[in-house]
Amino acid sequence: MKADASQQKQPGPRGVPWRVRFIVGGLVLLALVVVWVANFWLTERFTEATRNRAELRLVLYSGNIQSELQRNSVVPLLLARDPELIGALEFDEFTHTSQRLISLMSEIGAAEIRLLDAEGRAVAATDRSRIGGSYADAKPFLEALGAGETVFNVAERDEGGFGFTFSRAVVSNNREIGVVVVSVDLTKFEESWAGFADAVAVTDSEDRIILATEPRWRGQDMNAALTLRDAPSAINRALQITADWAQESHDTRLGGEAVLRSEARIPFHDWKIVSFTRYDSVRERVNGVLALIIMGFAIALSLTFYMLSRRAWSESALWQRESAELRQLNARLQREIAAREKVQKDLAVAEQTLAQSSKLAALGEMSAAVSHELNQPLAAMRTYLAGAKLLLQRARPAEALASFQRIDDLIARMGAITRQLKSYARKGGDAFEPVDMRDCVAMALSMMEPQLKTREVTVERTVPPGPAMVMGDRLRIEQVIINLLRNALDATKGVAQPQIDILLTIGDTATLMVRDNGHGIDEPENLFEPFYTTKEAGEGVGLGLAISSGIVSEHGGRLTARNAMEGGAVFEVQLPVLGGSEMTQAAE
Repeated sequence: MKADASQQKQPGPRGVPWRVRFIVGGLVLLALVVVWVANFWLTERFTEATRNRAELRLVLYSGNIQSELQRNSVVPLLLARDPELIGALEFDEFTHTSQRLISLMSEIGAAEIRLLDAEGRAVAATDRSRIGGSYADAKPFLEALGAGETVFNVAERDEGGFGFTFSRAVVSNNREIGVVVVSVDLTKFEESWAGFADAVAVTDSEDRIILATEPRWRGQDMNAALTLRDAPSAINRALQITADWAQESHDTRLGGEAVLRSEARIPFHDWKIVSFTRYDSVRERVNGVLALIIMGFAIALSLTFYMLSRRAWSESALWQRESAELRQLNARLQREIAAREKVQKDLAVAEQTLAQSSKLAALGEMSAAVSHELNQPLAAMRTYLAGAKLLLQRARPAEALASFQRIDDLIARMGAITRQLKSYARKGGDAFEPVDMRDCVAMALSMMEPQLKTREVTVERTVPPGPAMVMGDRLRIEQVIINLLRNALDATKGVAQPQIDILLTIGDTATLMVRDNGHGIDEPENLFEPFYTTKEAGEGVGLGLAISSGIVSEHGGRLTARNAMEGGAVFEVQLPVLGGSEMTQAAE
């Protein structure tokens, strides 16, 4: 009986001890928990990064639409006060009116301009096929009469899509004698949007889609548009069920697929812009990390089985144990080789995904930089063009010609800016040459002259009598000074006696100081961060000081800022002075 009891306590040769089962089960359970937690955390993190990039693009898109609408909204007001158009309507003489509208359209950049008489008949138009047509029942004509201001209308076109118009009544001697209708082309933005998101749509105040990268959405409300999809096949339904297990927190569905939804407000008639981005990039990045985690647990589980099997076979003969170890080692090496090959493939996919994300981020930053750098020349051109028109009306052609020459110089400068932006990626000094800082200050003040005169700001400039030579890119140094002057001009808004001091000194370095008597700097530690700004929405994107700091760093100098003791802000640009030998080598 005792022998039988002892035999019952001993496990059989093929039995698996409960400790082994506990260890293996615990390892598998730990792997499942870690994979689940890692999937949840990584999905949230990568999703937030994707959402931030989408929201940044929407801000840029919203600014483009707002800029286009604001630029065209003032056109009817200007045309309604044009003496030639008023005279043509009063005397019913339209021989040269259409040609004048065509020339004005090329200057303004509008899609189409029509001039209607008091009965709603098109008497002149940039599209001559519309002349003679009756628009008496059209909303732009009816709403403009008696409104006393510029009226905006959105109308669905027969050929599909929507048309956008600004209209205003032409008044002479307190009598409405006609209506000016200006069409705005917003559909040009749809093609550019299609390259950055899976779908983009703009809705009006009634939640009706008026612009969209999906033609079927136009005219629908957002909820109805999202339900439009092709009937899925059985295979697609099966794949959808297996793909959604790890992304339960999606925003909405587009074409049956879970997508991220980002939304931004356009400050015009309660419009909104919405974009939808697929989870594909997020899922690929998460899967790459999960593959590494699973591979680690697989290796750990393999090692566990190896150690347990080694212990189980320790009682066998020496030749059996050595043979088993060799077979296990061979199997382990094969698994590691296969795992390494899989890791290499996963890493290649992850690198491609990261490269694509970097390209999109770089393209967004370059778009913001181009918009910021060209803003100042465009503002100056607009001011000079308005002055030239006024001078021509007052029969002062010589002064108007000088304004046109300045506009031509600004166009050349814009071309140079685009060439400089193309060279940012090289981070080199190929375009460096000896530059006199005094000339840079003078050119920057010339560029800012229209804004300074408008604000009536006192500018005190102090420069040395001799040259202040540095080695650098003249255009980019001028851009730094323009950015500092523009910030100083904005900082003095609301000041009773605004003043800006410019001081250029030469010592161990060429130091340019720009000081204002504005409200000062609120957060100096964040001042040079990209997209940090204290301005209202639509007045700036926070790139000026970040770009200026990068330009000064590339020239071997530094840009600093502080608050002055007597109030206001002080910005200092320090650049290495060009010595005599260096000037001789540069000349050679």
